[in-house]
Amino acid sequence: MSTLPGTGHAVAADGTRLAYQWHGTGRPLMLLAGQANDHTWWDRTRGDFPSTITMDYRGTGASDAPDSAYSTTGFADDVIAVLDELGVGEADVYGTSMGGRVAQWVAARYPDRVRRLVLGCTTPGGKHGVERSNDVRLALAKRSSVQARETLEDLMYTPAWRAANPGPYRVLGAHGMPPHAVRGHLVASNTHDAWDVLPEITAPTLVLHGDDDLLAPVANAPLLTERIPDARMHLFAGARHAYFDECRPTSSDLVSDFLG
Repeated sequence: MSTLPGTGHAVAADGTRLAYQWHGTGRPLMLLAGQANDHTWWDRTRGDFPSTITMDYRGTGASDAPDSAYSTTGFADDVIAVLDELGVGEADVYGTSMGGRVAQWVAARYPDRVRRLVLGCTTPGGKHGVERSNDVRLALAKRSSVQARETLEDLMYTPAWRAANPGPYRVLGAHGMPPHAVRGHLVASNTHDAWDVLPEITAPTLVLHGDDDLLAPVANAPLLTERIPDARMHLFAGARHAYFDECRPTSSDLVSDFLG
């Protein structure tokens, strides 16, 4: 185990090296980023909590990028590999966007490893999940790279907040991902379906969402809250997908209060 706080690598069951970052002291909070993003997703937020563990998903950052099938269940197994490497038996887990999908599997498949669970701007997936509209899909897929980036910024943040906070923004995708990893993350997110296992989650759960989120529609928040036992929900008025960034410090305070 590396000296902590610090950085290092864990090794997954298939030999993939997974980069991790641990900052602070005390009971750790595992922070899980969105699709095709690395630990820098949490750069503005991690300091709001006394002890955080982040990681670079396979295919991102300083982790290996195997050309193999990616899935949210596989990412969940990678989370456990990192916790095992760090000697953390039980952690709080906070996942946003695709990270929230991964967190669902961590909590359902490894209930003894999750003390409390926070699911942000995410969805149960599958036929029960509420998908983004075709207009949003087309806006992201059919424009130039510059236009697509501007569209993504608009889906993440309100115009007023962007005007006051010109960036750079760390939630728009990891740099240097090979094309096969970008595709793998997209497939992992799109094929996620945890509906059947959500009732098996035993950790007290907080569901957070911006009520103007078009990337992961807010209708998913009550679905998760009703499906997971002992879950509660909070919506941020007027916020979009990156509520955890735009609505600081309120959003981080809510999480801290819930974690106790």
